[in-house]
Amino acid sequence: MKRILFFSLFILTVTSCSLTKQGQQIRALEKCEYRIMDATDISLAGTDVKKLINGKAVNPVNLPGLALGLLRKDIPLRAKLNLEITNPTGDLAAINNFEYKILINRQEIANGFVDQSVSIGSNQSVKVPLVLNTNVYQFLTDNKIIDDISSFIAGATNGSEKKGLVTLKIKPSIRIGNELVKYPGFITINKEISSKILL
Repeated sequence: MKRILFFSLFILTVTSCSLTKQGQQIRALEKCEYRIMDATDISLAGTDVKKLINGKAVNPVNLPGLALGLLRKDIPLRAKLNLEITNPTGDLAAINNFEYKILINRQEIANGFVDQSVSIGSNQSVKVPLVLNTNVYQFLTDNKIIDDISSFIAGATNGSEKKGLVTLKIKPSIRIGNELVKYPGFITINKEISSKILL
């Protein structure tokens, strides 16, 4: 009986210490600095956006495959956003995995899940790739959004830099025993990006 009680107290103490440690790591994560370094492998309706920019064809209506996508109501946008996380605190910042949402000018365009642990030491930086794979049909049937996209792409080709707001929302998970428990809310990162990111 004493052994069971001792073992139970030991498990409770270890769990409590683990929770305290993970709580510190999450708090350090909240204080981290986030920067979208670049966007790579960007394609819209099967067309490489960088080739589109190099060809100076900045009107999304001119994209091959777009007409078929409009008929099917399925216009895929694929990209990889490279997120740099810098930890300016004196504590380790770490998460086991996390959900994310990506919003452009406050409209959610994609969400996903990064199933890898991320650990950022004190005064260290890590790069985390976020895969964006979404159907943007609803956005490309809105004339204002089409104009915004055209203007943004044009800024990359003619030197008239355009800027937009990208919001990244992260919901980390912490491990309690064998269970992953989601953080109660999202950590929100608002960043202004320049059309130069497409170059």
